[in-house]
Amino acid sequence: MVAFVLIKLAAGLEQKVLTQIRQVKGIKDVYLTFGGWDAILTAESDTLDKLSGLVVREVRAIHGVQHTETLVTTNV
Repeated sequence: MVAFVLIKLAAGLEQKVLTQIRQVKGIKDVYLTFGGWDAILTAESDTLDKLSGLVVREVRAIHGVQHTETLVTTNV
């Protein structure tokens, strides 16, 4: 299962936060962006429950992550 995670970061902490995010198991790619969101991550997990845990317990727990929105992919 693959998801895109949109993230808003605290000003001045971007590099520190992104360094920590890149170390989280299950995070495959990290992209800085301009616009309403500061970064987009791609995350992979076996199940929706594991994906939820990855975002809630790992990514959101990092100091400097202010908001997230997770877009779970599907096969249609």
